[in-house]
Amino acid sequence: MTDLHAMTAADLTGAFADRRLSPVEVAEAALARIEAWEPHVNALFRVHRDRALAAARESEARWRDGRPLSPIDGVPITLKENIVSAGDPAPIGVAIGDLAPKPDDSPIAARVREAGCVLLGKTTMPDYGMLSSGRSSLHGTTRNPWRLDRNPAGSSSGAGAAAAAGYGPLHVGTDIGGSVRLPANHCGLFGLKPSLGRIPIHPPFMGRAAGPMTRTVLDSALLMSEITRPDVRDYMSLPHDPINYAARLEGLEARGLRIGLIRTMGAGIDPEPAVLAAADAAAKALADAGAEVVELPSFLTPDMLEGICRFFEARSCNDVSALPAEARARILPFVVEWCTWRAGSFSGADVMNAYMQVAAMREAAVKAVATVDFVLSPVAPIVSYSAEAHSPTEDPRNALAHIAYTVAYNFSEQPAASVNWDFSDGMPVGVQLVGQRFDDLGVLRLARLIERLRPAQQPWPEPPR
Repeated sequence: MTDLHAMTAADLTGAFADRRLSPVEVAEAALARIEAWEPHVNALFRVHRDRALAAARESEARWRDGRPLSPIDGVPITLKENIVSAGDPAPIGVAIGDLAPKPDDSPIAARVREAGCVLLGKTTMPDYGMLSSGRSSLHGTTRNPWRLDRNPAGSSSGAGAAAAAGYGPLHVGTDIGGSVRLPANHCGLFGLKPSLGRIPIHPPFMGRAAGPMTRTVLDSALLMSEITRPDVRDYMSLPHDPINYAARLEGLEARGLRIGLIRTMGAGIDPEPAVLAAADAAAKALADAGAEVVELPSFLTPDMLEGICRFFEARSCNDVSALPAEARARILPFVVEWCTWRAGSFSGADVMNAYMQVAAMREAAVKAVATVDFVLSPVAPIVSYSAEAHSPTEDPRNALAHIAYTVAYNFSEQPAASVNWDFSDGMPVGVQLVGQRFDDLGVLRLARLIERLRPAQQPWPEPPR
C-alpha cells in the first residue's frame, strides 16, 4: 500500500468506506510526517495534534456507522493562517499581528469542519501576504521541500510546502496576484484560483480569492464541492452552483478545443528558457491530441503591471504608515520599503490613474480569453529562487515583476490554475490554464487532461535523514 501520508483524498475515503483504513491512522501518519519535515521546511504556524486526533476519532465513528458528513470526511487538511479558524490567532504573517485566538470560523473553515475534514493546523505566510516568498517577520523562513535552499513562493508559502512535503492531501491558500498559483508552480502542485466569489471568503476584497492546493486535480475537485457552499458573510460571492466537480471531472478531449498560447507577457521579468519550454511542450501535447493551438499576443502592457503595483503599494502604505515607529521596526524591512518608498507621496490622481490601469487590465484579460476556449501560459517567469529571498528580484522597488502572468486574472475574475508539467534541474515547472469567467469546472477538466498528457512525474520529496 502507498504510504498513508502520500495517499490522495479520493483513495483515503474509499479506504474509509470499506474499512481498510481509519481516519485516526491517517491523521497519525500525517502528524508523523509533519514531525519529520517541519524542522526543515517550517510550513506550519500551528499544529493541532490533539484536536486533529479527536476529530479523526469522531470521523472514524461516522464511517463505522455509515454516516460520513461528506465524501472527504476524515481527510487531513491545512488552512492558510489568514483563513480564520476558531481558536487560532490570525496575525497575517507579521510580528506585530494580533495573537488573540479568533472566536469564530470563517466560511472556509466552517465548510471543512462541516465536511468532517481533520484540520491538522495552520500554514505560514509572509508579512501581510504581500510577498511571493516564504519570508516572514513572525514565522521566519519557509522552505521548498524539493530543495531546502529554494523558495516555495507565496504568499501561500506554507500551504505549498505542506502539500509538497505530504502533510495530508488537502490544503487551502489565498490569492490576490498569484499567491495560490505561484507556490503551486514552485512546489509541483495543482492550485486553483477560482472565479471571484466562487469560494466564499471573509472579508472579501477586490481580486482576492481562496483556492485548493493539492497533489492531484481530483483532490481539488473533491474539496471544491464542499468549500463552494454558500455563506452570507461574503457579499461578493457568486450564487451557489451545487456542482459535483469530481463526478464531472473526466471526459474532456483535446479534439475540438481552441487553446490560446501566451508565451511572453511583455512586462515584468523575461521568462527563462525552461519556463517557455514547459509551456511549449504542453501546447504541443494538446495539439498532438487534437486541439487547435494558436499563439496569442500579450494583452498586458507595462503600464497595466505598473498600475497594479502602485495599487498594491498604496493599499499597504496606508496601513504601514499609520503604525508607530517601534511597530514598523518589527516588520520585514523589505516590506516597509516596498510599500512606502513612493506610495507615501502618491496624490489622489496617482491612485486613480493606477486603478484605471487595473480596470483596463481586467477588460483586456477578459477580451483576450474570449477569443479561445482556454489560455495556456507559464505561471512564473523563473524556475526557482533562493529560500532567503523576499521576491525573485530581491528589489523592494521592483518587488512584483514576477506576477505578470498571474495577476490579471484576479481582477478579471476568471478561473486560473497551475498544474505541474515537468522539472528543470530537479525543480518543478508548471503551466497556467485560464478559462472564461465562471468556468471553474472547465479549468479543472482541462487540468485533468493535462495530467494525462504530461511527462512522467518525479517522486515527491522525502525529509532529510
